[in-house]
Amino acid sequence: MSNPVTIIMIEDDEGHARLIERNIRRSGVNNAILPFTNGTDAVSYLFGPDGSGTDQKGKALLILLDLNLPDMTGIDILKRVKENKHLKSTPVVVLTTTDDSQEIKRCYEFGCNVYITKPVNYESFANAIRQLGLFFSVIQVPQAAA
Repeated sequence: MSNPVTIIMIEDDEGHARLIERNIRRSGVNNAILPFTNGTDAVSYLFGPDGSGTDQKGKALLILLDLNLPDMTGIDILKRVKENKHLKSTPVVVLTTTDDSQEIKRCYEFGCNVYITKPVNYESFANAIRQLGLFFSVIQVPQAAA
């Protein structure tokens, strides 16, 4: 039996974080959402005290990642997750305001699973997140490797 998926939300904009969580919930997703407002805390959680990532063994995670963080780039986090033997199969959804085609290409090259540009308009943003929540409700997520 698989563990329920925990959503790791790495988003420094408090308003965006509330909007994301509210609209994921509105789409019927009731999974735990662990919010992080900076990369340092998120990396500490994901990789654990020894930095190996073994703390996540057997857990099913999905990472929602903003690229523009106050202390490190989301690209750096993405690269670290995808290079780690315990976390590399964790789906990473990049959710950011950056719509630069080179940045999008880099994210996919480093292993992001989905890249979504945050719409500027509130209603469009809310709708996009609700659709993302519906996507979360049907995807299969692997457990972190041993």
